[in-house]
Amino acid sequence: MQDIIRQLDEKRAAARLGGGQQRIDAQHAKGKLTARERIEVLLDPSSFEEWDMFVEHRCTDFGMAEQKIPGDGVVTGYGTINGRLTFVFSQDFTVFGGALSEAHAEKICKIMDHAMKVGAPVVGINDSGGARIQEGVASLGGYAEVFQRNVEASGVIPQISLIMGPCAGGAVYSPAMTDFIFMVKDTSYMFVTGPEVVKTVTHEEVSAEELGGAVTHTTKSGVADLAFENDVEALMMVRRLVSLLPSHNRQQPPVVPTEDPAGRIDDSLDTLAPDNPNQSYDMKELIFKVVDESDFFELQPGHARNIIIGFARMEGSTVGIVANQPLVLAGCLDIKSAIKAARFVRFCDAFNIPIVTFVDVPGFLPGTAQEYGGIIKHGAKLLYAYAECTVPKVTVITRKAYGGAYDVMSSKHLRGDVNFAWPSAEIAVMGPKGAVEIIFRKELDDAAKIALRTEEYRQKFANPFIAGQRGYIDDVIMPHETRRRICRSLAMLRDKKLENPWRKHGNIPL
Repeated sequence: MQDIIRQLDEKRAAARLGGGQQRIDAQHAKGKLTARERIEVLLDPSSFEEWDMFVEHRCTDFGMAEQKIPGDGVVTGYGTINGRLTFVFSQDFTVFGGALSEAHAEKICKIMDHAMKVGAPVVGINDSGGARIQEGVASLGGYAEVFQRNVEASGVIPQISLIMGPCAGGAVYSPAMTDFIFMVKDTSYMFVTGPEVVKTVTHEEVSAEELGGAVTHTTKSGVADLAFENDVEALMMVRRLVSLLPSHNRQQPPVVPTEDPAGRIDDSLDTLAPDNPNQSYDMKELIFKVVDESDFFELQPGHARNIIIGFARMEGSTVGIVANQPLVLAGCLDIKSAIKAARFVRFCDAFNIPIVTFVDVPGFLPGTAQEYGGIIKHGAKLLYAYAECTVPKVTVITRKAYGGAYDVMSSKHLRGDVNFAWPSAEIAVMGPKGAVEIIFRKELDDAAKIALRTEEYRQKFANPFIAGQRGYIDDVIMPHETRRRICRSLAMLRDKKLENPWRKHGNIPL
């Protein structure tokens, strides 16, 4: 018995040491934590229960039979985040560069299967050189097993990916199918083909950071949601995100007690939207002043900045926020913003999170680049997402809501539950100037007549009352009472029940 206990202690010590002290020191020298240190930061103290510490690879080719380390390059198990059950896997770059073997993949699949059984989020910490070359197709098969589970878990449990080192080749597709991706600046990167292959095939000279670094993916591609300065900051933000989400799709969002009164009035909002419709303002100011304690968890802030998405709380309950941003492209919808918002709306719908939409949209961005890029199909994604969505939807039109963009942004016609407008709202097919130039094109030579017609159109249509008369707007509210009216609406909608017709799945315009 004593001999077995001694062997157990030795194996545990070997697993905890990973690839050895020298490689641990090298990891620290790069400003990175080790796989186990990351789990310690992510989970509540002493809550981690590790599984499969003694698993080893089964490869005997290329001298691998003599190179076996307990755990095989990934630490897996479960623990709690703020007391709530969470499953985690953390790849260990000190062991074979974190490369994925068949056994390594089996460990990840095991915790994903259990997370699905018990209804708990999965956090994946990626730090890997990719597939373990010595294992060939067995390694590729391991990746595909993980991909299959990512798909099955989608919309059932939240999946969060942390990219904390290299993530290249086929490995990128597992994080891509998860709900959120966080990266670390200067130490993490994602790409399908690396800089050397790119240079060989296309003759482009590009660094790993430029090709797939954190800044690239949070600004240009939109692949990642947020980028952080270091491992600890990224892990702490995952803790914050998990606290906002339900554990699974049959659960309501968590409620946190708040001292911020639901009936709070903010008179400064009465002057937020300028009288001149051509002047911009910051929609984030409205969001901060309306949500609980000005606490807004924004996602993808550097990508498609003409639309804002993120989580907040209203009366302690999590809500998803979608808002046009007049400061960028005048708040127009374009390809990137439609895709960004559509995916967020679908996540909220999958996990019972009510959606609050703030609208100030002059239309879809015109131009050949948008048309050739498929704005028709991509814009339809956001329309589809809102129309399919069955969670409570509260919409506030602050200023412009023109044309098809009015329809798309959670209008009453797409089953918006409560639709408000500020007195400054302009709900029309298009702006007064453009409308008059079409309707009265024969009078274009007479500037005085056109000015008169423009003012006539503005008085008749550039206001919320025509929509109000038809019941498309439930009420015209004063800006200062926006928080109170939203909170009351969400409270009224708490027990909303709405089901779409049965189908295997819809065919979203991808």
